[in-house]
Amino acid sequence: MFTPQPIGHAKTPYQSTKQIPKGPGAKHEAEGVLEILPQFEAGLTDIEGFSHLFVLWVFDRSEGFELLGTPPIDNRPHGVFATRSPRRPNPVGLTVVQLLRREGNSLHVRGVDMLDGTPILDLKPYLSSIPPETLRRGWVADAEARSSK
Repeated sequence: MFTPQPIGHAKTPYQSTKQIPKGPGAKHEAEGVLEILPQFEAGLTDIEGFSHLFVLWVFDRSEGFELLGTPPIDNRPHGVFATRSPRRPNPVGLTVVQLLRREGNSLHVRGVDMLDGTPILDLKPYLSSIPPETLRRGWVADAEARSSK
């Protein structure tokens, strides 16, 4: 086992989880800044060439976990590993953000869905070779279809 250490923290407009958009058609368009600690700044070399990034982060204010839960966009329970619930055995979040610009060790991004001050564990360039027409959205597509009726 390893003990993860933050490489930085997120500055976002969200002080409470109630402020983060959820539900059918939720859009994550809020802008924020990923403040990377100075000792990791060299790791940002060449990141400007990517339009989007995976951000791996910690649900640092979540307590406990549940293996089955009912997400806000559905009225049916689903397994935690089929959702984006913060109540996970390992409280790790994953978000794709658009990189707007870099200023030293600060990455200005769009698409944040984490609370202000959230610890950042890692960044990776978003690369996908999966054609969009082959992606499936599982129960989410079903829930969205039911809510639009």
